[in-house]
Amino acid sequence: MSLLAACPDDGKTGPLPAAEAPVGGAPLTAPCSGAAPLVDPAALQDLGEQLNSAAVARGFARDYAQMWDQRYDALATALDRRDQAAALDAVLSLKTSSSMVGGLRLAELAADLEEAIRSGRLAEAASRLDDVAARGSETVDELQFSYILWER
Repeated sequence: MSLLAACPDDGKTGPLPAAEAPVGGAPLTAPCSGAAPLVDPAALQDLGEQLNSAAVARGFARDYAQMWDQRYDALATALDRRDQAAALDAVLSLKTSSSMVGGLRLAELAADLEEAIRSGRLAEAASRLDDVAARGSETVDELQFSYILWER
């Protein structure tokens, strides 16, 4: 099986060579130049160990995937209304939950948005919604492929 790596900023896409395929805590996708992996499998493994249940961790990943649209819509709506408090609440939810499932790139993007929102730069945050949508969709796809659909 090959896993696809997508690095939109550097144009490197394609199957991971066998030498780069996931082993243990290795990233599921090839890291982009200097970027965090899309999904870090160690995060859900750690969550499963903390909860003493890999099944609960998989359930969390499944819930995260099912709630993606709702989280995105809450952020987009709050930014559209220029509601700083609601936008901050939505982006913190996104950042925290993404970190918990190992969605490192999305969590980093949410942290950047959090900074902009806290600083009152809501238009700047809103201008990044396409990036959020793309990273979120990629993260959900990776989680569904790696954790939800495949029993370990």
